[in-house]
Amino acid sequence: MKITGIELRRIAMPLVAPFRTSFGTETERDVLLVRVVTPDAEGWGECAAMSQPLYSPEYVDGAADVLRRFLIPALPARPDAHRVHRALEPFKGHRMAKAALETAVLDAQLRAGGQPLASFLGASADRVPCGVSVGIMDSIPQLLDAVGGYLDEGYVRIKLKIEPGWDLAPVRAVRERFGDDLLLQVDANAAYTLADAPHLAKLDDFGLLLIEQPLANDDMVQHARLATLLKTPICLDESIESAEHAAAAITLGACSIINVKPGRIGGYLEARRIHDLARAHGVALWCGGMLETGIGRAANLALAALPGFTLPGDTSASRRYYATDITPPFELRDGHLDVPTGPGIGVDPVPGILDEVTTSTEWITI
Repeated sequence: MKITGIELRRIAMPLVAPFRTSFGTETERDVLLVRVVTPDAEGWGECAAMSQPLYSPEYVDGAADVLRRFLIPALPARPDAHRVHRALEPFKGHRMAKAALETAVLDAQLRAGGQPLASFLGASADRVPCGVSVGIMDSIPQLLDAVGGYLDEGYVRIKLKIEPGWDLAPVRAVRERFGDDLLLQVDANAAYTLADAPHLAKLDDFGLLLIEQPLANDDMVQHARLATLLKTPICLDESIESAEHAAAAITLGACSIINVKPGRIGGYLEARRIHDLARAHGVALWCGGMLETGIGRAANLALAALPGFTLPGDTSASRRYYATDITPPFELRDGHLDVPTGPGIGVDPVPGILDEVTTSTEWITI
């Protein structure tokens, strides 16, 4: 496969409602899309980086810069996804930028060959159960209304964002209102320290599926210690940036569940490595989300269809975040989303909608 050029496209996507976590509030997504053009097909990748380096060190302007200055010039003459993965390895970090480029190449490669991404990865399901991530609210009544609305839409699992001062009370309120049968988990985004262990242990009373990333992303040792102090299973998110990190966490006993976000770990090839490792060690997986458009959501659904993804992910319907998506919308059906079956990621942007939300484009000739 020969690449003739690559487009870096920035789009502005207003969220249907502000999304607040322990590290900040988003009202709009500044999204970087990568389009790889070959004589046989085009491929799309979505960069998961946020506008500011709050979730991870990466941010959108930085991702665009490293792509144009280092990653794109390093592409092999006739790339496929595996060659791209190897060519980008010498550059430290920048996994979200690498993932966007690798995914765009992989999408073009699979489209040219007529193979769906789900098939390429080894998926075993044609639809996946969907959970929803609920941000920190201004009040508990507002939270209960939001959770009730998502349950009415059919979501099979609820994840509550928590932080010090917004944890026990909202979890208790949701449990009391919606009962013990609700699949419920919490996500701290590294907002606590090991000194908070006695407080976090009070969450054990609520029968949670898991507590996600309670401590700092670079401290697996203290997560392993915390795991001995809680009954609630610990899930790692920000701590896992590669299969090697996953292996270390499993060896230390720092987690029994892993949230796999392809952007955070460098792409879908690395995600499959983590899947195979975790499955071999009996560690449960689920696919997280970064408020993706339909481009990133389609690829995540293909990953979430692998057999090791046994817990509902954050692969929500399009309208959870966007009034109008840039692809045909993903619609929830009986609490599930269908895995795309077309070649590559299986979806294409709608040209008119894409043009309306585009803020800049840059063409790089190869």
